[in-house]
Amino acid sequence: MQESSIITSIDINDFEYPLPNERIAKFPKENRDESKLLIHQEKMIKEDYFNKISTYLPQGSLLVLNNTRVVRARLLFRKPTGAVVEIFCLEPLEPTTEIQLAFQQKGQAIWQCLVGNARRWKSELLTMEVRSGNETIILSAEKSESFAGTFSIKFMWNEELTFAEVLEATGKIPLPPYLHRDAVESDSKTYQTVYAKNDGSVAAPTAGLHFTRQVFECLKNKQIEISSLTLHVGAGTFKPVGQEGLAIHEMHTEQVLVSLQVLKDVLAHSGKVFAVGTTSVRTLESLYWFGVKLENRLNGNFHISQFDPYEDRGFAPLSLEKSFNNILDYMERNSLTVLSGSTQLMIVPGYIFRVINGMVTNFHQPRSTLLLLISAWLGDEWKMVYNYALENDFRFLSYGDSCLFL
Repeated sequence: MQESSIITSIDINDFEYPLPNERIAKFPKENRDESKLLIHQEKMIKEDYFNKISTYLPQGSLLVLNNTRVVRARLLFRKPTGAVVEIFCLEPLEPTTEIQLAFQQKGQAIWQCLVGNARRWKSELLTMEVRSGNETIILSAEKSESFAGTFSIKFMWNEELTFAEVLEATGKIPLPPYLHRDAVESDSKTYQTVYAKNDGSVAAPTAGLHFTRQVFECLKNKQIEISSLTLHVGAGTFKPVGQEGLAIHEMHTEQVLVSLQVLKDVLAHSGKVFAVGTTSVRTLESLYWFGVKLENRLNGNFHISQFDPYEDRGFAPLSLEKSFNNILDYMERNSLTVLSGSTQLMIVPGYIFRVINGMVTNFHQPRSTLLLLISAWLGDEWKMVYNYALENDFRFLSYGDSCLFL
């Protein structure tokens, strides 16, 4: 299928809907599993509370979670004049581009960053004090070249601390811009899933925010298994599609880690695989396309570009089993227990889902690629779902309520 037959035929204006500011949840529910749950199945909608989600999932199914951990990626430097310069760390550049390794760097590192109040920052070195135990350490920032609205920033600090420890001591939680408020101390806990593990995201995989230990216990009692992968969510998740359309919109490249066990779990539960969050959906579907590339002897590196599924390369369709077995063979040949790579996959209406049989997700922004993914699953029924939510007091976006699409 040619890219032009799907991508250029989609009008982003069809994915607009009225979202009053008061419907955006500014703070989470006090008990995260007491958020509302909208269930959509076979053109029918019902509602319940998230702590009852196990009631609606098939017994013996598999839930796939994204266990990435949100880092305190916002650093606030104050100049001698009193002006505040905000540096938002996006992704590492040197000495490594691997996020897991970048957080373990000591002494210095170069990151691609957004800079607030950049016009006030000329060429001087910015510094701040970092409290580490009983010691005070100086963190410095040096700005260099800019590209695509971002800057290359060199950070320098005492070599006893890792960059993860520096951010934990000095940084602020990077709340989504649409909340229009400063982060408070409680956000460091509530804007993090209870199963967060691997440092690397600048935005939470928000569908997972509703889960609690009690919910997991209910899932276990229904023989619903859990499998975890990692996709480090980038700031590009908040970027709406502009009037120029999808063909021009660039998906942010996000790093992925998938264990051998995840692949085996999916194969063992074929037909009953449910992804928690759009990030898990995109990771699982990206794996399918990596298996296709291996089948056709393409580059062995795990990277999926945003338009890979829509390009007509004359490939015969693969079953899920064949695709994932290709990856398992590849990992065995290369003695890998964890597959690392990246994806830009854009899922839009017309996309054929190859791995998942349903998803848990939140309500997304108008004109977002996340809403396009939902439409790819629901078709035009996404409008019915969102209208129902607007008319029945559901809360929207990151701290809002959730959906289960079966």
